[in-house]
Amino acid sequence: MELVDRLFIKRETQKPGFNRRMFDEDFSRMFHVTNQRDNLFEFVSNDDELTQKLLGNVNTRYTQRSPDKTVHDLVEEIARSLVSSGRAYYFLHDDPAHQEMHIVPFSPRGVVRFFGIYIQWIPKRMEMHWDREDEEIPREIRVLDASKVMRLDMPTSIKRMLSAQNKTLDTLDKHQFEVSNFPPPATHANPNPTNQFDFRVWRDIQERALYRATRRTGWRGRKSDSSKCSDFFSCHRLIRFRRNQLLLRNNILKQLSGELSRIGKSCKADFSVDISATDNLSSVAHLDELEMRLASETARFNEVIDYCYGR
Repeated sequence: MELVDRLFIKRETQKPGFNRRMFDEDFSRMFHVTNQRDNLFEFVSNDDELTQKLLGNVNTRYTQRSPDKTVHDLVEEIARSLVSSGRAYYFLHDDPAHQEMHIVPFSPRGVVRFFGIYIQWIPKRMEMHWDREDEEIPREIRVLDASKVMRLDMPTSIKRMLSAQNKTLDTLDKHQFEVSNFPPPATHANPNPTNQFDFRVWRDIQERALYRATRRTGWRGRKSDSSKCSDFFSCHRLIRFRRNQLLLRNNILKQLSGELSRIGKSCKADFSVDISATDNLSSVAHLDELEMRLASETARFNEVIDYCYGR
């Protein structure tokens, strides 16, 4: 990008490291394989036809699905965007020719909101063609219709929690393989130097740093065979991690309901829709109950694991 573009568009940082990538994948996975059945969400709307029309043309990984399954995929897609960039954007495209409306995602990079006006800065770029010469597309500055833009933000409490954790995870990923720098170099006088470095201490320090950094999120780093992970420790961490996921899921559903209600008002002035999770999905209240029973030693470990994984 040119200098003027870098003033308005934040450069992409390096790809996340090993631990960060694992955490982002695990935390964004809101639903499990057993959550593929119907009746996962409850829709309360004053215009079911308009709700069906809005959700029936959402561009997700799969098309031509029911609103229930569309919301299922949409929540996970939004969660991935929030975890990676802290924000998710969608735009409502009208298709008068086919009397349809399409809700499509677009990247939050280069998008700013100024006094309620959304401005998208798109730098110069090359479009490559196999049958003709490459085409250089000039820089664009788009003013988006705010009434058709859907913006979802990461909750402040979760954002702060992830920010504090990810600083340590990034440091661990950065120095994960620097253990190869510690052995003393071989010299002519001492071709086989004795290595006094204790690799077990190195691994122990990294593991302790990981568990301390992830204390609030409850993530265990996919470690199931560690000597520091008792069954009680694993279940307690699992409940905390699952609760944070459900809090984010419920917040996404709340924001999604508000944004769909707002953009739907362009078709019907008093339109409203509220999307919430049904009893077929895990709930924060039940997790709190499980945690209390686990602390009083009245809940079995298998019961906690089965509920957290939706079995």
